[in-house]
Amino acid sequence: MADEWGIALCLAGAQAEPEQLTALAGRAEAGGLDVVVLRDDEGGLDPWTTAAWLAGRTDRIQIGVPGALDGLTPAMAGKARESLGILAGTRVVTTEMAWEAVPAAAPEDVDRLIQEVGVRDRPRRPAAVRALRRDGIDYDGIPASLADVAIEPGDPGYRGHRSTYMRGGSPGLVLRPRTPAEVADALAFARRHRHLPLGLRSGGHGVSGRSTNDGGLIIDLGAMNEIRVLDEQRRIVRVGPGATWKQVAAVLDRYGWALGSGDYGGVGVGGLATAGGIGLLSREHGLTIDHLRAVEVVLADGTPVRASERENPDLLWAIRGAGANFGVATAFEFEVSEVGEVGWAQLVLVSPDIEQTLKQYGAVARTAPRDTTVFLGSGPAQPGQSVVQLYGIVDNPDPEVVVERLTPFASTGLLVQQRVVLTSYAQVMAEAADVGPDGHHSRGEPVSRSAFLPRLTDEFARDAARLLHSGEVYFFQLRHMGGAITDTPPSATAFAHRTPEFQLTVMGSDRDALNRAWDRLAHHFDGLYLSFETDPRPERLLDAFPPDVLTRLRTLKRRYDPGNLFRDNFNIDPEVQA
Repeated sequence: MADEWGIALCLAGAQAEPEQLTALAGRAEAGGLDVVVLRDDEGGLDPWTTAAWLAGRTDRIQIGVPGALDGLTPAMAGKARESLGILAGTRVVTTEMAWEAVPAAAPEDVDRLIQEVGVRDRPRRPAAVRALRRDGIDYDGIPASLADVAIEPGDPGYRGHRSTYMRGGSPGLVLRPRTPAEVADALAFARRHRHLPLGLRSGGHGVSGRSTNDGGLIIDLGAMNEIRVLDEQRRIVRVGPGATWKQVAAVLDRYGWALGSGDYGGVGVGGLATAGGIGLLSREHGLTIDHLRAVEVVLADGTPVRASERENPDLLWAIRGAGANFGVATAFEFEVSEVGEVGWAQLVLVSPDIEQTLKQYGAVARTAPRDTTVFLGSGPAQPGQSVVQLYGIVDNPDPEVVVERLTPFASTGLLVQQRVVLTSYAQVMAEAADVGPDGHHSRGEPVSRSAFLPRLTDEFARDAARLLHSGEVYFFQLRHMGGAITDTPPSATAFAHRTPEFQLTVMGSDRDALNRAWDRLAHHFDGLYLSFETDPRPERLLDAFPPDVLTRLRTLKRRYDPGNLFRDNFNIDPEVQA
């Protein structure tokens, strides 16, 4: 166990002044020792307080304070650990480990210990980090190309890489490739760990939760975030999967261009660009995938391929709607649109009758010109009233046209707050918060259900109102479809749901309760949108893809991923024949 935990230098607080303890710990760190242990001597310094002090005065060395939190309530001890964990990462160890503690009271004691044990071959990660490694992962076998940026549970950066935008996670290892060759190395490592969950992550926003897991592997493409114009005349741009749509919009805006991309600029390119992309410009310009002209992919066996209408067109077809099943996209080439100033609207309404408001919204949206896309959001209905948020874009720079388009939507309830401006699409996307260098820090496990709504009927409005009054959902969103989305034939992409009026997403906290409530509405639906669905039941695959599309996808899966490495999503199992 001494080999596993290294040699611990034991510092006794009763015989030392603070600066003396700091000097000894610093000397041990410089000499390459793994751990200093603080013993609680009667009359000496408090070990927990001293540990915090030493953590702030050193950079790497672990600080052991066994038993320092004994006697505190679980809540108080948990808060203390969490606080110091935020400040010092995993460097403070509170449990009694099998270290070999050698006392030291003077610099010569430290020097003698360093000379005796030798530390030239000390592991790259400290002992306390190694202690948090998950079973079943060959950490020593991480490819050399990825070792310097890999994130383990005990690493200082782990807290910002374990979670996604909406949910917590605890993966056993996060690999962060920067090139297609490193993606191939990451996939080789994943193939050796087929027993573990495998998540792919671009921006980490994914509502479905498939870009984190518990104890498994994550391939994080955040560093592959290039945005480059390839052909200004044809408006062809190359975008890496780790870029966010906020960043993409900012670059395109310099040229007077835009590419529709959902409704939130903080979303990563990779997940949305392989699922569909139902956004605020979709009714005027189509889905995001309708603009995808080529994609570079690393297949499950590590082979890099390019898919376009001329090269591997069947793979391009599959990527546009079912991409997570076929490989890791490392670059996208889009043909983008010319887009000038747009009308950006955020309206808050109060409705005394949410059923009636839904009916009116459906009727207005159904007849809206295709330059107008307005989404509806709401939460649990309150006694006597519901709060409704409408937000959307009118792709027209004329203020009078913008007002004309929005007035019917604003009349579906009592308008209590409004913000309508002429701006660029880039500014709309820029309203999303930056993730920042510390990543996401979400907790919990929200449950999300998704469906396509062919038509917003009176019967659906009645049943949706009941759902909102039930308290089973805290988030309810209708995304306005139609328009240019229908211009692309259903057979042209693996995303085949071209004709619905709306896409519906709800969120709740109790999976079983939400599923029961949702299943009562199933007769209104035709299909689901992959990006917002968390139900793991196998029949959801049949909702996601019509039978003829699923048959074709299974054939391609057997060609491109016969071993089913990419299975932790809406899994198209190549061994299933029908």
